Amino acid sequence: MIDSRAAMAKLRVELVGMGVTDAYEVCDDAILSVWIGLVVTFRDGFYRWQEGVVKRRHLGTDPVGCAIRVARRYAELHADAPPWWDELAKTLRGETAENYP
Repeated sequence: MIDSRAAMAKLRVELVGMGVTDAYEVCDDAILSVWIGLVVTFRDGFYRWQEGVVKRRHLGTDPVGCAIRVARRYAELHADAPPWWDELAKTLRGETAENYP
């Protein structure tokens, strides 16, 4: 069985390689926040990613395949960011929000 911390580290490396550089860990590496509402976890040998109520899973032995799917959805969401996002992020997180979705 793959360690969840190692699995998330592998996924993050693959995402960075695909241009998703603003994902960050939440809750001691248990959750990777990729974009507004798009999060990835690793449990029971599967990457589990969800956006709102939509849930998907991907085999934990394939971080490249999971990264491709997550990066594709990230690009779709990032291209259509809501107009309120920048101001809300700055209000909640301060000026450092530019680097975090």
